[in-house]
Amino acid sequence: MTSNRTGVILLNMGGPEKLEDVRPFLYNLFSDREIIRLGPFFMQKPLAWLISKRRAPKSMKIYEKIGGGSPLTSITFEQGRALEETLLNHGDYTVVSAMRYWHPDSDTALKNLTDKGISKIIALALYPHYSCATTGSSITALKEAIERTGKAIDLTVIDSWPTQPDYIKTLADNIQKTVTLFAPDPPQVVYSAHSLPVSFIEEGDPYVDHIKQTIKSIEELTGLPGKLCFQSRSGPVEWLTPSTPEMLESLAKEGYKNILMVPISFVSDHVETLYEINMLYRDQARDLGMRLEASKSLNCNPEFIQGLKNLILDNE
Repeated sequence: MTSNRTGVILLNMGGPEKLEDVRPFLYNLFSDREIIRLGPFFMQKPLAWLISKRRAPKSMKIYEKIGGGSPLTSITFEQGRALEETLLNHGDYTVVSAMRYWHPDSDTALKNLTDKGISKIIALALYPHYSCATTGSSITALKEAIERTGKAIDLTVIDSWPTQPDYIKTLADNIQKTVTLFAPDPPQVVYSAHSLPVSFIEEGDPYVDHIKQTIKSIEELTGLPGKLCFQSRSGPVEWLTPSTPEMLESLAKEGYKNILMVPISFVSDHVETLYEINMLYRDQARDLGMRLEASKSLNCNPEFIQGLKNLILDNE
């Protein structure tokens, strides 16, 4: 049985939804050699098991602070439902989600579509800026899952969209709304992106270039110059600089008092926004004599969902 329907798979990282999920989520994450290579191939999973066991208690304490789990998966589901609704007048679309390191995975997402007879699929990465560690890994997992089905799938991949107009407009609007919290004193805009090992960029990963394209497009709308930094380092390798804590220390020394932080590489709330930005960095800024406010995450902002819809329609 075939269908005229188009399947849309939203690709995202996923996250532990409750505290007992933390350790298996970390194991899945550290088992991925596209993110980090732990010794020779045959040692990857044993070392991932050890690292996840060691890190889980600390990570669980962090997730406790944001309600006992990550909302990333549930927000992605909500984004999918909103996207499917906006596509109703444009064709017959079924939207599902595939999490790279949690449930539902690519196999489950594909089964949901192929069981309905859907063989035309658009995979939309919810990472606006391409990196082999995020989009690349998710696409690899999806293609491997397609091979396992043994079915003929017509796959289109949307792997980056750093200057998609609705996305840029939503970010710019959120920044402008947050600026008003500081009136009459203007804030310094700081864009905080998830960090990557420097080696990825040296090998040609376009992640930082894509982020800079996004920032340039935002600044054309807001007229507010911003500074870029990187959060969420882990592991003994050289990471992109400056780190977000280093940026805050530098700004404090330069006499800045108001910081507007923009979570630039994230399209939904998760531990990096809810804990790192809104708790850790806000507290650090306060201790340095500064006020830090973060612009809202995109989540299910209607204008952002329109952007996702336009990405789908533009790639039909």
